[in-house]
Formats: sequence, structure tokens, C-alpha cells
Amino acid sequence: MNRTRLSLYYLCSYLLIGGLVLLFFPNEGLKLLLSNGDYGNVFPRVAGMLLTGLGMTVFGIIKVRAEALYPATLLVRAFFLACLTAFLFITRDPLFLVLLAIVGLGFVLTGLIYLTENK
Repeated sequence: MNRTRLSLYYLCSYLLIGGLVLLFFPNEGLKLLLSNGDYGNVFPRVAGMLLTGLGMTVFGIIKVRAEALYPATLLVRAFFLACLTAFLFITRDPLFLVLLAIVGLGFVLTGLIYLTENK
């Protein structure tokens, strides 16, 4: 499960980096994510706080090598992908397309590695 663990660093990285950017620089972060919506100044910061917290949690999973939780990271990301798809159709904001690509890449990466290591 070492390669699966390594793939989680991608997840941890985008959660921590994206979360901190949204927390401290919400307008710039939304521009980087190609958003065309108006989310105010506080809501992106709340999202940043949550992303950073999730990133810290994933870092803890990586650090203690909690292999039993690796499938849970896939399940949570599958839920996120479904929600992001719905948000994209509701708003047509390219932000959700960018987030789908970021989360989807990690989901596929971890999923394929997990399947090959779990045989």
C-alpha cells in the first residue's frame, strides 16, 4: 500500500494549498480557479478553512499509515465529484469544471493504484 499512500500526497497538497489560498486570498484563489461567480468575501474563506482542515486530516492518515482509511478517501472524493458535477450544471461556473479536474485526477490516480496494490 506504499504507492497508494504516496498518491494521497496529491490529495493532501491540493487541499492544503487550495485551502490556505482561499482562506487568506479568496479573490485571487477564485480567479486562479477560473470562477465567474460572486461568492462574497466570507464564503470562500469558510471553504478554505474546511479544505485546510481536510488536508490536515489526510496528512494525519498519511503520517500514521492508516491503510484502513485509504478507501474512505476514495468514497469521499466520489461524493465530491458527484456534488461538483451537480454544481457545474446548476451554475455553469468554470470553477466547478476546474475542481472536477483536480479532484478527478486524484481520484483516478489513487483508485488505480489502490486496485493494483490490493490484488
